[in-house]
Amino acid sequence: MNFEGLDPGLAEYAPAMHSALDPVLDAHLNPSLLQNVELDPEGVALEALPVQESVHIMEGVYSELHSVVAEVGVPVSVSHFDLHEEMLWVGSHGGHATSFFGPALERYSSFQVNGSDDIRQIQSLENGILFLTKNNLKYMARGGLIIFDYLLDESEDMHSLLLTDSSTLLVGGLQNHILEIDLNTVQETQKYAVETPGVTIMRQTNRFFFCGHTSGKVSLRDLRTFKVEHEFDAFSGSLSDFDVHGNLLAACGFSSRLTGLACDRFLKVYDLRMMRAITPLQVHVDPAFLRFIPTYTSRLAIISQSGQCQFCEPTGLANPADIFHVNPVGPLLMTFDVSASKQALAFGDSEGCVHLWTDSPEPSFNPFSRETEFALPCLVDSLPPLDWSQDLLPLSLIPVPLTTDTLLSDWPAANSAPAPRRAPPVDAEILRTMKKVGFIGYAPNPRTRLRNQIPYRLKESDSEFDNFSQVTESPIGREEEPHLHMVSKKYRKVTIKYSKLGLEDFDFKHYNKTLFAGLEPHIPNAYCNCMIQVLYFLEPVRCLIQNHLCQKEFCLACELGFLFHMLDLSRGDPCQGSNFLRAFRTIPEASALGLILADSDEASGKGNLARLIQRWNRFILTQLHQDMQELEVPQAYRGAGGSSFCSSGDSVIGQLFSCEMENCSLCRCGSETVRASSTLLFTLSYPEDKTGKNWDFAQVLKRSICLEQNTQAWCDNCEKYQPTIQTRNIRHLPDILVINCEVNSLKEADFWRMQAEVAFKMAIKKHGGEISKNKEFALADWKELGSPEGMLMCSSIEELKNVWLPFSIRMKMTKNKGLDVCNWTDGDEIQWGPARAEEEHGVFVYDLMATVVHILDSRTGGSLVAHIKVGETYHQRKEGVTHQQWYLFNDFLIEPIDKHEAVQFDMNWKVPAILYYVKRNLNSKYNLNIKNPIEASVLLAEASLARKQRKTHTTFIPLMLNEMPQVGDLVGLDAEFVTLNEEEAELRSDGTKSTIKPSQMSVARITCVRGQGPNEGIPFIDDYISTQEQVVDYLTQYSGIKPGDLDAKISSKHLTTLKSTYLKLRFLIDIGVKFVGHGLQKDFRVINLMVPKDQVLDTVYLFHMPRKRMISLRFLAWYFLGSKLFHL
Repeated sequence: MNFEGLDPGLAEYAPAMHSALDPVLDAHLNPSLLQNVELDPEGVALEALPVQESVHIMEGVYSELHSVVAEVGVPVSVSHFDLHEEMLWVGSHGGHATSFFGPALERYSSFQVNGSDDIRQIQSLENGILFLTKNNLKYMARGGLIIFDYLLDESEDMHSLLLTDSSTLLVGGLQNHILEIDLNTVQETQKYAVETPGVTIMRQTNRFFFCGHTSGKVSLRDLRTFKVEHEFDAFSGSLSDFDVHGNLLAACGFSSRLTGLACDRFLKVYDLRMMRAITPLQVHVDPAFLRFIPTYTSRLAIISQSGQCQFCEPTGLANPADIFHVNPVGPLLMTFDVSASKQALAFGDSEGCVHLWTDSPEPSFNPFSRETEFALPCLVDSLPPLDWSQDLLPLSLIPVPLTTDTLLSDWPAANSAPAPRRAPPVDAEILRTMKKVGFIGYAPNPRTRLRNQIPYRLKESDSEFDNFSQVTESPIGREEEPHLHMVSKKYRKVTIKYSKLGLEDFDFKHYNKTLFAGLEPHIPNAYCNCMIQVLYFLEPVRCLIQNHLCQKEFCLACELGFLFHMLDLSRGDPCQGSNFLRAFRTIPEASALGLILADSDEASGKGNLARLIQRWNRFILTQLHQDMQELEVPQAYRGAGGSSFCSSGDSVIGQLFSCEMENCSLCRCGSETVRASSTLLFTLSYPEDKTGKNWDFAQVLKRSICLEQNTQAWCDNCEKYQPTIQTRNIRHLPDILVINCEVNSLKEADFWRMQAEVAFKMAIKKHGGEISKNKEFALADWKELGSPEGMLMCSSIEELKNVWLPFSIRMKMTKNKGLDVCNWTDGDEIQWGPARAEEEHGVFVYDLMATVVHILDSRTGGSLVAHIKVGETYHQRKEGVTHQQWYLFNDFLIEPIDKHEAVQFDMNWKVPAILYYVKRNLNSKYNLNIKNPIEASVLLAEASLARKQRKTHTTFIPLMLNEMPQVGDLVGLDAEFVTLNEEEAELRSDGTKSTIKPSQMSVARITCVRGQGPNEGIPFIDDYISTQEQVVDYLTQYSGIKPGDLDAKISSKHLTTLKSTYLKLRFLIDIGVKFVGHGLQKDFRVINLMVPKDQVLDTVYLFHMPRKRMISLRFLAWYFLGSKLFHL
């Protein structure tokens, strides 16, 4: 708020006056006011001000209920009603904060926020309170504990803050920018420039941000881009306050006069629908504060600094009879706030007093407030005695002080082992009377003990029992087990626990609280899920693949584009790559390379997943390169026409990943052969070094790219095989640098571990620390490094451990066809200049975008996960924010991580497999627009694959051009399936069935029926899907599919490929039709389609009553249509 031109009496309260809280009363304070107020030694009032014994408050009319002293003699700078609890917060000019509970204003907490600056704004959150001072933002618990303390630049002069959502905060002040701060990471995420400096008030509606400036202007800004949409020049002098409600904006301020600034008694009111001013509202007080109080009407409360308050309608006339007077102790009112329930008003004056006015005797500050926690009395003296003779006495009843040191009972895993209690033997009477039916025994209860209770016998022999060996279904939410302590919970292999309802009651949100989509792991060969996510989050690859469409039946590029489309549509729900993996299994090269695992090998983890995913990485890039070679390059790539490297037969995948090289072979006779080639990725080649020499990652990478080796090769000059020196020179660097780490043996793992230890020691020494001779730090070393003299905090020490991989590398092509590679840090950009400027000289900076790691876990066979740096465009589409963040992708588990975790590799359980480095500013080179390649022609008539189909067997009429569906048209859908793999289940001891692996289904028939038009009710799609995989069960009783119906040689049905029918359904989804059917969720899941919920009318849920079972289609047909359905 701008106080220019206000009462000069405010100048008497200098900041130095409030540095110490002196209990001596201020000269301006009325002594009679504090007759019965007790002051503690710090000078803080302990009780509320006395009010008359009988306070009569008329309902609907605001009257004074209580007054209280916040801080004697120190002006109140801000007041704020808590939005979550029944509390009122008050901040003073001395930087002190005080809270009062309930309408009685009972003191709840009081603490110092800043020692020198005044508190300028308070904002309540769910877990604490935000306090804004001149250049400091502090988040504190309601009891006074500091949650975080964020220091701003000393040149900043902040005045206002605005909470845009639960984790994003805008902070503005007298400078020419507004800061956006992420409350989760406590970091500045964005800095928005403002044309007019001095943002002292901020408001928000569902349409705009409103910024009030000291110059008297109010600017309206877009919620997403923060650009100015409109601006109101409200006052010629300065702005005092403004508020927004509905379509109205009201402001008060000061106008310029010959003698200076004068308070303007005309309120400026603006209509936000037409973006223009309406008739100004003349009031009878000098307005300093105003708020909308929309209870029955949109009335305004206008407050003057002298204590006068007037209520009026913003579009009506002010009535002098609506003025009431606040009786401040000091000469001026300094703050004003309205509770969320509109039942209470709070005023703070210049003598440190707070006045509460309400419209009811028992007001509430919020419509739905939670209970406030109060300090509990000491319970130590009232603890009951403990009987040590009881075997099952819980030791948790003993109060233990909190400590951060290691407890004596925290034994290392090497010296301890789990010893569960073995169940006692079954009663002999039960065994004697037992009757067996099959393998289940039944016996009457001998009633020797209570029902369902078996006492344990604690014996020393219990330690000799077998160790616990069961692993629960999910790593998240279970207790930490000693044998799994090495592998972090979020990195462990995740599995789906199936129930009677399948996946419907499985809580995927527990594993993924983001809006990005995970991938389900139960499909055969789903080990590549992490690599699919890496390719998806490469923006040029995603756009290129989604623009691709060809006529090839099993095209990996097409299927990958369909899967990317599902990942785009999903809002946190997991997807499955069943169609992509189905096409993957049909490619002969994949089988020849050993990329297709048998179900037994995949379940037991027999295959080396690290080698497997690296071979898969090379295979998928090669396959996509081949599938995309037929496309026209210039349509997808900008600036490629001037490159000699890009040939007409090359693909955009080649332009992204391919690196052109010269392979030189030099014979000892002096004959040299040069051959040009290209590669889509590189494999690291590690040096033979056992001395512990420090190798930068850039050095190893250069050695691997510019490989030099001695080998036997054919020499045309010598006409025989001769020892030759083969070298590799780079002619063109790729846009995306893909690296296979090849850590496949203990030798390579020891090299990574050794280099990480050397890098860790060098980083500690660089920051002024000293290393003890042992590998582990002594306790004194840790304390020294954590001290201010060590200049390195313990948290940053943990970030440096097991790190050898750089976040950025710098590569330069030399004139003699050489290559310079070095590690790159943010500080190097200051020395060498920005990366964009150096690209003109053949210097490129590559940033780490993804790491794929192999998790070694003998209990589950291991797994593959990916760390991916998700870019701004993905966050903008999914969450509406523009920032970059590292995430862990572990199948359907997605969790944000710190960037240092992406490059930390503990070689005991976390082994790097694949690295993706992306050239900086890569997206600017490519056309990232996605054009839907599916056209309406896919719905027209097509020939059947079946050789014996006759026209008399046609069961549908294809759509005509004039029948093409439109947005909102109804389409009836039904699908039939066949079983490829049977369900794997086990029978528990209680007789219930537990599903280990669900049956694998494949779509066999898809039928779509017109929902309107002259041919309403007539199918326009009735396709039988040809399959090349072995069918275990045709489910003829339910589906009507018989053996031979899906065979093109003998079928008489209208047989098509899955891709052909899939394109038809995709077109219907993209055009916006609404599907009507029964159990469509399962149908779309097996077909592998993601359909927005507003385009599905499922009778399963349409006629479902809460807490009741689902109604079958047979019952619905009988009840509504009077028809009876029979199984075939």
